[in-house]
Amino acid sequence: MANHKSAKKRSRQALKRNQVNRSLMSKIRKNINDFKQQILSKQTTEIHKSFAKINSSLARAAKKGLIKKEYVSRKLSSLSEQINKI
Repeated sequence: MANHKSAKKRSRQALKRNQVNRSLMSKIRKNINDFKQQILSKQTTEIHKSFAKINSSLARAAKKGLIKKEYVSRKLSSLSEQINKI
């Protein structure tokens, strides 16, 4: 346990950041799974809306440093390939 005032504050901040980051990654995973379900059911209008959501959330996560930009570009590329196959 931290003894200094600033170390205690940093510990609290880290816990808050951890919760925010977990929820953001959870949303990203949920959106990707929804997207995959829509691909299987071939709902074209919903697919494009989902892709826009995924693109936005992945870009936000990369900007924060939560995930790497290379991962984002690979993921978006593979998802857009799936759209083009339909």
